[in-house]
Amino acid sequence: MSKVSIGLRGWRFDEEEVFTDDGELRPLEELSEDTRKRLVRLSDIADSVCDACWLIHGDENITECNPAEAVYGEPVAEVILCAEHEDDLIYWFREEGGDRYAGDQEFRDAFHEWFLDGGRAPEGYEGISHVETDPEDLPEPPEIDEEELRDQWEASDRKEMRDEELDLSQEYPGSDD
Repeated sequence: MSKVSIGLRGWRFDEEEVFTDDGELRPLEELSEDTRKRLVRLSDIADSVCDACWLIHGDENITECNPAEAVYGEPVAEVILCAEHEDDLIYWFREEGGDRYAGDQEFRDAFHEWFLDGGRAPEGYEGISHVETDPEDLPEPPEIDEEELRDQWEASDRKEMRDEELDLSQEYPGSDD
């Protein structure tokens, strides 16, 4: 099973899970929850600017920021980067201890802090080699019923909160009967 990036480099998907045999995107309800979250999030961030550029130029000079080309981290805690700054994140992750934030909601904040403190990849650092095959030849995404999706996410978030609030290891009266 091959892995593919869709829209932005970084997040990789199992090709067979995401695409039909005809090369069309599968309906969202057929995808795993993680894949669905990432694809929906991609639709929100695909037209974003690079986080590192934004940290340098800010909102007042947003036109100086490069467009997003790569995304790393978890949905809603991701780092969005241009090609120029992608190696900075790879360097931070591999060489500066950023890997301890893998899968963590603090991933973006930790990278931003390192970058704002002057963290950069050394000159000539080679991060990741990417292979692009027909990047412009993407199928049209399926129609998204945003209200239904919002309801699914809210229900999922409430369930996760309930599960976190329950302490099933606790002794309850009558539990040793």
